Amino acid sequence: MDNFLRYFFQDIGNIFRALFDVFGAIGDFLIYLLDFRARKDKIVAAYPDFNTLDWILLILVNLILLVLIVVGMVALVRLCKKLIRFKVSPKQVEEMQKQIRQLQRDLIRANYEKDRLMALRMAEISGDKAVLEGFKALDEPEPAEGEEGEAAEGEIPETYAVNENRNRFDSPCVDPSESRFFRLTSVDNYYKKEYVAPEYNNDITLEEFCEQFRNFAASRLRLFYDIEMMRYFVASLGTARIIILQGISGTGKTSLPYAFGKFVQKDTTVVSVQPSWRERTELYGYYNEFTKKYAETDFLRAIYEGNFYRDPHIVILDEMNIARVEYYFAEMLSILEMPRQEEWKVDIVTAVWDDDPCLIEGGTVQITNNIWFVGTINNDDSTFAVADKVYDRAIPIDLDSRADAFECEDTPPIYISTDHLNELFDQAKRDYPISQEILDKLDEVNEYVIKNFRLAFGNRIMKQIKDYVPCFIACGGTEIQAVDFIVAKKVLRKFESLSLGFMKEELTKFSNYLDKTFGKNTMAVCKAYIEQLKKNN
Repeated sequence: MDNFLRYFFQDIGNIFRALFDVFGAIGDFLIYLLDFRARKDKIVAAYPDFNTLDWILLILVNLILLVLIVVGMVALVRLCKKLIRFKVSPKQVEEMQKQIRQLQRDLIRANYEKDRLMALRMAEISGDKAVLEGFKALDEPEPAEGEEGEAAEGEIPETYAVNENRNRFDSPCVDPSESRFFRLTSVDNYYKKEYVAPEYNNDITLEEFCEQFRNFAASRLRLFYDIEMMRYFVASLGTARIIILQGISGTGKTSLPYAFGKFVQKDTTVVSVQPSWRERTELYGYYNEFTKKYAETDFLRAIYEGNFYRDPHIVILDEMNIARVEYYFAEMLSILEMPRQEEWKVDIVTAVWDDDPCLIEGGTVQITNNIWFVGTINNDDSTFAVADKVYDRAIPIDLDSRADAFECEDTPPIYISTDHLNELFDQAKRDYPISQEILDKLDEVNEYVIKNFRLAFGNRIMKQIKDYVPCFIACGGTEIQAVDFIVAKKVLRKFESLSLGFMKEELTKFSNYLDKTFGKNTMAVCKAYIEQLKKNN
């Protein structure tokens, strides 16, 4: 034992002494580096003999030392922050490693599916039957003993065949479990066998429609809205395909389009937007190569089913700005800008199969003119700002407070066809065109806004104004009320992009200008909006 201890202190001891000498040397280095008093004494002792070049070199060397000290301290602080911030328990590390392995497996499967789809697409384009048969053989289970396991020579497998005998509306019903579109095929079967179109009330006017809608919501649903809100909403249906309802929680943003669906007896489709939505498949679904089924969504079913009936139908995008609207809704924004309604088509699949739903033509679904999209927005820290291109294509309506309860007669729901509703809107635009006097005043306002705020109405906004004002008048409102609302929501809203904290005086002048142009206190909504802008900035 004594011999080992002697060896240990002579050999291993020397190793530890050398290690301690290293740390000691580092300590001596830091002490000498930071000993500014000793360095000052040496400079004082040496500087009498310095010439100009010596002084320059002295200053340069000390600046380099100072930079090294600062850089070292900054690096040390950052290292300490990282050690504190990224301290993770072993259990969390293990869980993250599992997630990484799972993501790697998912990526491999996704790449495999992509390669298969690309190979299949190239085979379909080139007409390579052998490759198509190979895909069919991979997808189908092994045939039972005694059954034929191969397709006839030269024959394209039926799964991928596209011919004139595919499912049509006048053809027999298809078993939904045998179709890759289970829900859409179920829709086909319902309208083929059970659906009977209702008898529509095509005598009602827009003013009567607004009054009955308000009374129905109050008497049957206990939802209370001012008559102006009903006019804003119904007139917006005649102006744009997209309506945005924004305001604080609890003011009835979702309830208003929901009540509309109950009133016209075509229940509203509610699509709850999720924070993870980033692209089109969140709305329209996608084909799953592994299950051989199409992942259908409520949104897809709503726009597909709209081809079978003529009732007005609303699709709600609830909390639409909890994800970026311009990401997942971009394609629909572009489609609805098409000038001809026949061009409103959404691509769903690249090839149509025999048992696909009967109204999928060329892999696309038609968006009909009886569908409107209503998005609800909460402006808080958990949501994203909505891009201008979304607002420009929509009619925004603010619901900042709930209306007082009131008593009214029990009002039943109605059936109204979209054709009659659209005809009412068209008739309003013929009977109540915006007056030339108002157009001239809007031109003056446009010039004022361009000169003082570097903003302009734009052709799209002017078209919406010309469409909205007649519809609002037909709903029972006045021309100046309609102009007041649409200018506030479509023009003044653009002021939010400006640095309004430095423009409060200009906003006050603009408010006075509106009084001078349109009459004192006639543009109440615009003036209230300006006051809100001044208060919030």
